[in-house]
Amino acid sequence: MQQFEWIQIPYSLLTLFIVLNFGLLLNALMAKIAARVGRRRGIPIYQNYIDLIKNYGLRTSITHGIMFYLGPVFRLAGGVGLLLFVPTLYGSEMFSNLSFAGDLILALYFVFFGALGMALGAGESGHPHAAIGVSRGLSQMTMAELPFALAVFSVALQYDTLTISEIVKAQQGSLFHWTLFTNPLAVAAAMLSFLGSMMRPPFDVVLAPQEIPIGPPTEYHSSYLALMQTNRMIFPIAKIVIIMNLFFGGATNWPIFFAKVFLIYLFAVFVGVVFPRFRVEQSIRWFLIWAVPLGVLAIVLV
Repeated sequence: MQQFEWIQIPYSLLTLFIVLNFGLLLNALMAKIAARVGRRRGIPIYQNYIDLIKNYGLRTSITHGIMFYLGPVFRLAGGVGLLLFVPTLYGSEMFSNLSFAGDLILALYFVFFGALGMALGAGESGHPHAAIGVSRGLSQMTMAELPFALAVFSVALQYDTLTISEIVKAQQGSLFHWTLFTNPLAVAAAMLSFLGSMMRPPFDVVLAPQEIPIGPPTEYHSSYLALMQTNRMIFPIAKIVIIMNLFFGGATNWPIFFAKVFLIYLFAVFVGVVFPRFRVEQSIRWFLIWAVPLGVLAIVLV
């Protein structure tokens, strides 16, 4: 079992700094790729930096209650916690972060933590459509995370451990040692779940930009919106780090890390530019028909 040392804290903050900047650039790059598919120019690569600086510099005198403004804080805590308690680079003491034995269970909690915080915040907004957003978000989030949880349990049974670093260790030595080849059904279930958790088309049923001009990006403002934007850069990378460690052999250095994260992220972007948005019931039905059976079958076979 890894022992906690205070020196890990500054290294973990360094990891957070690297991932945040990588997320800012990667998010803009993916937006530009999606725009090019639609024959548009897209946003500048540096646009996310401008938006964050502007919003962090704004203040508000409007009040909706404490829980409303704690929603973005919980959302960001979910993304940051998920990243900091998962090893970023395998075999590196500097970038093992605050991981420990059994950290896979804690990671699963952090995946859902931010969404629950935002649901509580939306409930105190007083907006008549807040309940619609909460029901949409939690319904899809629950159904999307179910096959991911099944895939994780399958991997934990396969490698007989709940420690992420041990799972990565079991995949070293050859490309064919990756879970992608040793347990492809679990990987398939997890990657289908990943599409839903990224909240990109066809699963962007919460923001629904083509349907309603409301939602968290318009209800929140100033530095609270900046907190949500910051999490939007961190959480997808943190979720991809878990997927990379569990199913794709992890990463032993930063170039491999950047390459694998880019390719996994590109998978969600590719699906998003090809398929139109689902309705809520279509999204839930899709996960029940395709993703959940794969997760169950992965556990049965293991």
